[in-house]
Amino acid sequence: MKQNNRPSISVIIPVLNEEGFIDKVLQHLKETSNPSNIKEIICVDGGSHDATMEAVNAHGATFLLSKKGRARQMNLGAKHAQGEILYFLHADTFTPKNFDEIIINAIRQGHESGCFRMKFDTKNPILRFFAWLSRINHTLCRGGDQSLFIKRELFEQNEGFNEEYLIYEDTEFITRLYRQTKFKVLSEAVITSARKYREKGWMRIQFHFGMIHLKNYFGAGPDELYRYYAKNILNY
Repeated sequence: MKQNNRPSISVIIPVLNEEGFIDKVLQHLKETSNPSNIKEIICVDGGSHDATMEAVNAHGATFLLSKKGRARQMNLGAKHAQGEILYFLHADTFTPKNFDEIIINAIRQGHESGCFRMKFDTKNPILRFFAWLSRINHTLCRGGDQSLFIKRELFEQNEGFNEEYLIYEDTEFITRLYRQTKFKVLSEAVITSARKYREKGWMRIQFHFGMIHLKNYFGAGPDELYRYYAKNILNY
């Protein structure tokens, strides 16, 4: 029995061909949390062709199959989750020490949703600057790499992530949360991989992500955002 009606956390990770990262992330989750606070870890796979499933099963995490698309995958994970708190984490992002206690304390203080600050695993000064901006509590500084915690009831009230968004689903959802809750940016930081920036060039990626933010601000819908992303980042 949980002491003092302590809420439990369901960690939900969308994965796709992540055998190179997911083993390290799952091990790190165990090392940075108290198992009594973690109800389960759910990895939702969008159709991997590598050994992602074997890596997930080796750590005793729940493995679910889904149609491809992070919004779909995260919604499916939330549907199967049993914890009072849902914690969405990317497959290449590492949590701070005692992240579970930090989230539970924030919930107890009345914050129904929030995220951590973010750092990249790089010394690139430009990327470090953009990561520094994650401490600012504004929707322009939000993104999925910072992870997201949310009370289950609030997630269900908002019907989860909008599955029309093949990209930008995190920011679109968080923007809705800002309109109705006191969104909390925690002082600790997750560390996320800068692999996409290394592969395609930090200046190019940062410019086009900025353009996606701008397009969304001026009313571009999910299809237009994805077409821009596919042309300038995905297929580059």
